[in-house]
Amino acid sequence: MSEQNVPSLSRRRLLVLAGTALPAAAVSACGVIPTPQAPSQLYRLSPKSTFADDIPNVSWQLGVEPPLAPAGLNSSQIAVMRGELTMDYFARAKWVDTAPSMVYRLLVESFENSEKIVGVGRSGVGLRSDYELQTELREFQAEYLGGATVPTIRVRINCKLVKIPQRVIIASHSFESLREAPDNRMESIVKSFDLALGSVMKKIVGWTLKSAAAL
Repeated sequence: MSEQNVPSLSRRRLLVLAGTALPAAAVSACGVIPTPQAPSQLYRLSPKSTFADDIPNVSWQLGVEPPLAPAGLNSSQIAVMRGELTMDYFARAKWVDTAPSMVYRLLVESFENSEKIVGVGRSGVGLRSDYELQTELREFQAEYLGGATVPTIRVRINCKLVKIPQRVIIASHSFESLREAPDNRMESIVKSFDLALGSVMKKIVGWTLKSAAAL
């Protein structure tokens, strides 16, 4: 082999080596392919079915407006606060619907389960309401505040009872419930949500029927 061919052969070897290195470099540039995460577990809450004996039977119909809610709560994600001014969400855990829609459905079911009212349903949907219940979901989160190691569930709903067709507010009240979860398991946290919301809905049903009956 002549000396003139040595540089040419060396260049060819370098090109071949560079070519074999390209796939590894390309993979490195693209990064590691992410591993698919497990799907979120869906959770639901339950309506109330037991009420105080002093709730009156009423002969009028009630229209219930879907709850208003701030953007942070208007989601199917389960809200958690770890600081006074911050809000986050639990990973891989969601409600079966957005929080306001879920609360609305459960509240209507709770009124129906009381068996104390002639008719209840969504306002303006085939229902000639005598009264309208307007609600706002102001708190619906788990809280780890003040160095807490387990969360406290806070549920707060503001209510206004409106006389139809006059559109006059005849009563308003804010209902709140706090429940400390026994541990940090998601099942325990959701059960505490169920107890807190159930307590608030029970109070709302009784307050609504008593407020209108007192007029």
